[in-house]
Amino acid sequence: MYAIIETGGKQIKVTEGQEIIVEKVVGDTNESITFDKVLFVGGDDVKVGTPYVSGATVTAKVDKHGRQKKVTVIKFKAKKNYRRKQGHRQPYTKLVIDKINL
Repeated sequence: MYAIIETGGKQIKVTEGQEIIVEKVVGDTNESITFDKVLFVGGDDVKVGTPYVSGATVTAKVDKHGRQKKVTVIKFKAKKNYRRKQGHRQPYTKLVIDKINL
């Protein structure tokens, strides 16, 4: 059985026992989080949401929080002495999917 959930403005296909990396979610390590924005549940019986499947939830456990590799943004205009350099590290949360509930 698998499900498609919405979190952090993205849609992610998940199965039980899978480890996923999503945009930062509020919660401590080893805390359980429930996602109620389930768009699709597949397997033996398919349920498609309009836009969400009513009564369906996905529970996950927070494995760790972290920050991704640095992305460097450089702005430059030739012959104008204009140079800007900026770095950014996006925070993320690593989750382990426990159960898909219908």
